[in-house]
Amino acid sequence: MVKRSVLLLFGPIYFLFVAFVPLLCARRPGFRGWYWRLVKRACSRLLWLLSIRVDMSEAAKQELSDDTGSVIVINHRSHLDGFTLMDAVPDQKWFTFAAKKELCDAKLLSTGFKGAGLVEIDRRSGKVAMDTLSEAVREMPKRRSVVLFPEGTRTKTESLGAFKAGAVLVARETGRTIRPIVILNSDRLLPKGKFFPYSGMVRIEVLPPFICNPEVSADEDVDRLRREMMAVFDKGASEGKAPQPS
Repeated sequence: MVKRSVLLLFGPIYFLFVAFVPLLCARRPGFRGWYWRLVKRACSRLLWLLSIRVDMSEAAKQELSDDTGSVIVINHRSHLDGFTLMDAVPDQKWFTFAAKKELCDAKLLSTGFKGAGLVEIDRRSGKVAMDTLSEAVREMPKRRSVVLFPEGTRTKTESLGAFKAGAVLVARETGRTIRPIVILNSDRLLPKGKFFPYSGMVRIEVLPPFICNPEVSADEDVDRLRREMMAVFDKGASEGKAPQPS
């Protein structure tokens, strides 16, 4: 109760500061690196105030620390997913998110988003969207990865939803591997429609790099990627290691 009171009193001020720092520092050399570390700390403090713990093995953290030349894909169950990912990923791994171009066109948001290094996605057509995403990924340093949600939206199904082909197509276009990450229990702590989450633990599993096979169709690669992630998700759900929300 005390933590949530602190969050309600000071949280909005703190997170507005984090949100508007890019407007002040977008042209500062080296800004993007320390800005994302600032965002990571903000996410960690938020989860602490909400009494939410994130479980990722030390081996998985080391894998991400050493990860280069990848596109990160994660399943999407809850609004907690991005926060828990930011909390768990080590500082050595740089990553960013994609945002629709309409948000980046707004004058106030544009400076902040571009300064922070978000990837603009032009959704006028599927081809334009893929071209803009592939171009942005191609220009990224190998150390940085863009995070994509292959399901496209939060899913309500017991297992993973259908995957879109975007991540596979980008990986094929840019020569990058795919780093699959599976999030467990986030939807139990913050179900759709609930404002405040339950306290508890979210588990994050990091899978080995997924290498696309140019000798098969993109749809076959998408199906194989989904099967590999679904096996980890279903196994984690059936083991019931994640505690009940409280």
